[in-house]
Amino acid sequence: MSDDTTLPDPTDEEFTAMSGRQSVAGFVSDAVTYVEPDASLRHVAEVLRNADVSLAVVADGATLYGVVSERDIVGAVALGIDLDNTPVTTIEAENLKWATSTSTVDDVAEEMLENYLRHVLVGSDDGGLVGIVSMRDLLTAYLV
Repeated sequence: MSDDTTLPDPTDEEFTAMSGRQSVAGFVSDAVTYVEPDASLRHVAEVLRNADVSLAVVADGATLYGVVSERDIVGAVALGIDLDNTPVTTIEAENLKWATSTSTVDDVAEEMLENYLRHVLVGSDDGGLVGIVSMRDLLTAYLV
């Protein structure tokens, strides 16, 4: 680093926004893709492909069971699991990580890194699902 380089002031408002201390709310996708708990793995794969997303929430009405990602589907294929006769609940992730809309981008990104996650659910104060934030969503917080 040369002597004429000026480091950003961490108290500066612009630096604060750039650094990820801003709320995750602006990066949450509220376009959530849902699948029923009895959906076959093949059906889930089709839903993910048609919606052009990499994660679906497994839910039946107001009851949220888990999530399933395209990585989960790939794992099932690699293991030779019957995609037509195996319900999504057999491979869904049930130990879900949640954030709130007031969580900071840094906090959510850190949670993702520590737990090898690509997505985090964002919940409302009453426990409902507001949306999903992905690694790609958070990357824009650091680049924009």
